[in-house]
Amino acid sequence: MGECARHISFLARHYRALLRSAARHSAFDVGQKLHATATTSGLLALSAPNSFLRNTILHCYAACDNPHLAHKVFDEIPHSCKDTVDWTALMNCYTRGGFPLETLNLFVVMRRVGVPVDEITLVSFFNACAKLGDEWLGYQGYVCLVKMGFWYSVKACNAMMDMHVKCGFMHDARRVFDEMNERSVVSWTVLLEGVLKFEGLESGRVVFDEMPERNQVSWTIIMVRYVEKGCTGEAFRLLKEMLFDHGLELNFVTLSSLLLACTRSGDVVMGRWVHLHALKMMGNKMDVMVTTSLIDMYAKCGRIEVAYRLFKAMPCRNVATWNAMLNGLAMHGKGSAVLNMLDKMVMEVKPDDVTFTVVLNACSHSGLVDQGRVVFSNLESKYGVRPSMEHYACVVDLLARAGHLEEAETIIMGMPMQPNEFVLGSLLGSCSVHRKLGLGERVMQELLRIYPQNVEYHVLLSNLYASVGRPEKANSFRGVLKTRGIRKVPGMSFAIEKGTNLPRDMEYTSYWMK
Repeated sequence: MGECARHISFLARHYRALLRSAARHSAFDVGQKLHATATTSGLLALSAPNSFLRNTILHCYAACDNPHLAHKVFDEIPHSCKDTVDWTALMNCYTRGGFPLETLNLFVVMRRVGVPVDEITLVSFFNACAKLGDEWLGYQGYVCLVKMGFWYSVKACNAMMDMHVKCGFMHDARRVFDEMNERSVVSWTVLLEGVLKFEGLESGRVVFDEMPERNQVSWTIIMVRYVEKGCTGEAFRLLKEMLFDHGLELNFVTLSSLLLACTRSGDVVMGRWVHLHALKMMGNKMDVMVTTSLIDMYAKCGRIEVAYRLFKAMPCRNVATWNAMLNGLAMHGKGSAVLNMLDKMVMEVKPDDVTFTVVLNACSHSGLVDQGRVVFSNLESKYGVRPSMEHYACVVDLLARAGHLEEAETIIMGMPMQPNEFVLGSLLGSCSVHRKLGLGERVMQELLRIYPQNVEYHVLLSNLYASVGRPEKANSFRGVLKTRGIRKVPGMSFAIEKGTNLPRDMEYTSYWMK
């Protein structure tokens, strides 16, 4: 080997080491700069294909969850220099990025060109089937698993079980579990999650008690279900057992999962305990994901001031944190505060589509019509966000609630996509409130054209006819509902007994509006 060839080989090894380090740390910018330097310096062109420099670039982009660039590099690698690991890395990248169909297409091409499949490839395949909710495709993977002799692969069988659970076929998941010669703690955890979801808490507890080994995930899954069912005492008992009897710790994922369960159940007592435990574990360096979950939990449990104090004290906030705080303020009717906070948000992070769904909803429920109009008109020009169906639904609701029904109809007619039932249903509901019969009939015709099987909106139009003095038309629509066997559910109410202990209402201040 000549001196020049040795130098190129040395540089290629050095670049591969740097790219692997960038992949381990998901440092996309670093990986992109290394790729650019290797290209402009001529190293990529001079290196032999068997130096595997392009393969390492592919793995770096795949680890950084950039399927577009990963696939582009993948196509540049000669077929003879691509192995199973390269194909699987790209498949995993597409699955993680939310493109499961691309994963399945790659699997088909991989089999067609004769590249061997390993257990990790099958795991990626089953994960893609789970995301699609397609058990029939999963069955094709099962045939491959059996034919290729991977029935004894615990990882592949665990992924197949998970696919069955996510597709709602608990019987098949149990069958795979029962037929496994060897089971890991992941196998038991997948079974536990499925049983809790489809067979109930009591059956899930039986599986939990039978587990020969438990990890943080299995403990979290059972505790979350107890919290969601309102069984806080048992959740605390399990938490104590996990921490003190088994010596396991709560990481940021388990803390966030417990906080989400507290949010759903409104259990602020458990949420406070999790908050204290997180402070004890992390101190001032609390994870952003955990703090965001705390903000969301406190806001939705009625403790908006506590949520805001946490938000203000955070040294680093991402878009999810801002969205959680904005949503909390919107839920408490603080529309003006939401708009003020949006102005501060754009100076720190770039708002996303969720941000503006929250903001427009806040304007709608606070009656801030002019401000909502301005936000919607500036979505693309000022904030760089293309209006989605949710945004159109919000602005239609905003205008319709305020009685600007013709303006709302004009916006619907100008939509770049076909309006869905939420957009049209919102307008129809307001037609009933504001007694706009002609518009209501037009909206109803469009709803029937798009959703001919949905009769729920007959009730709204029937009420509209009744309110404008057209009882014969109202009765005809009610007759349609009656012939289809649909009846109005009787209303129910309850009274709170005097002396009942309720959480003390918080005194809201407006210091976050300043």
